[in-house]
Amino acid sequence: MIFVTVGTHEQPFDRLLKWIDTMVKEKKIQEKVIIQKGYTDYEPKYCESYQLISYEKMQKYIEEARIVITHGGPASFIAPLSIGKVPIVVPRKKEFNEHVNNHQLDFAREVEKRMNTIILVETEKELVDAVMNYDEKIKKVNNKNSSNNKKFNQALLKEIEGML
Repeated sequence: MIFVTVGTHEQPFDRLLKWIDTMVKEKKIQEKVIIQKGYTDYEPKYCESYQLISYEKMQKYIEEARIVITHGGPASFIAPLSIGKVPIVVPRKKEFNEHVNNHQLDFAREVEKRMNTIILVETEKELVDAVMNYDEKIKKVNNKNSSNNKKFNQALLKEIEGML
């Protein structure tokens, strides 16, 4: 199963949901996809989707998913990292009216550069590649901290504080 979450930000993230829906339609994804779509206007045609879900259900989906795809909100990608999963992170962008600025993109680029613990995706082509080659891609990511969540979270917090 693949779990996709776009968080609860009030601006839609149609771009990501359309990309995922197209991948399922074109059979580039052949497993079940569950989407937490927030305030996104696009209604997926080929995936199971919910506007909002409880914290408990979110944790359950993250734990059960083979792949977690998330927007660039730190809390959303820290959740899979904290249980040893490498998330695919697709930051919201201002140019598509998905957020008020590009802080998600800037932050995700820094996390990728400094910590190498996520798979950063900025285009549809990169998303297709990341999903279709996920098992190979995670071998190149630093997931040494997956068994030491507290140490990882402290290091990430230090990085965040250093960026502010």
